[in-house]
Amino acid sequence: MKPKQAVLILNKKRGETPLGCLNRFKKDNPKYENDKMTYAGRLDPLASGLLLVLVGEECKNKDKYLGLDKEYEVDVLFGFSTDTYDVLGLVKDTSSQSISDIKNILPTFVGKFSQKYPAFSSKTVGGEPLFALTKSGGISEEEIPTKDVEIKNIELINEKTISKSDLDFFIKDSVALVSGDFRQGEIIESWNKTLNNIKQEQFKIISIKVSCTSGTYMRSLANEIGIKIGIPALALNIRRNRVGEYILTK
Repeated sequence: MKPKQAVLILNKKRGETPLGCLNRFKKDNPKYENDKMTYAGRLDPLASGLLLVLVGEECKNKDKYLGLDKEYEVDVLFGFSTDTYDVLGLVKDTSSQSISDIKNILPTFVGKFSQKYPAFSSKTVGGEPLFALTKSGGISEEEIPTKDVEIKNIELINEKTISKSDLDFFIKDSVALVSGDFRQGEIIESWNKTLNNIKQEQFKIISIKVSCTSGTYMRSLANEIGIKIGIPALALNIRRNRVGEYILTK
């Protein structure tokens, strides 16, 4: 007997791949074991939240779901930038500057603009994913493609700080959650060296809620916020709460 639901709302965990989330669901729900299923839209390994999964004949309508608007909650950490724009990357730059005027900076991101894909992403160029081309040195910064996106609303919901010891724990815990070849050893070594050499003990975090069109990268947005403010920044945590009319119940 076929399951009646055509669209499932799954809650992807931090560290899981979308496929890993789908396989976990099938294991916990054996009645779906033999059904054709696909996820509509990816989430980064360290992002969590709503993953739309299509079942049976609904898989044929995947393109319709891929174009739906999204809503995220993002924690942006200031003082560090990495080559992946999140903690799962090699540290590129640091700063101990204080942050001001964030409430006036955020609204400047509302609207349509061209956003460069993260160098470490699954976007394909010439049939190869960007992350593979970047790791092999097969693409330059200038060759990385862009995408037209729109941020429809951005809201500051919280400001806080994190201690160096708590940040160190969070990074190591995050990296340990991810399986596969993500340069884990190099990344931990990079963060260890950075945190050991920095005297600052507290780091600024802002939490923002972002409504945007499909394909807008929150990692890139965090990096771009840092560039506009003049302080290195990265996405510490990303959670997707909405895709179109589909909402993840907390």
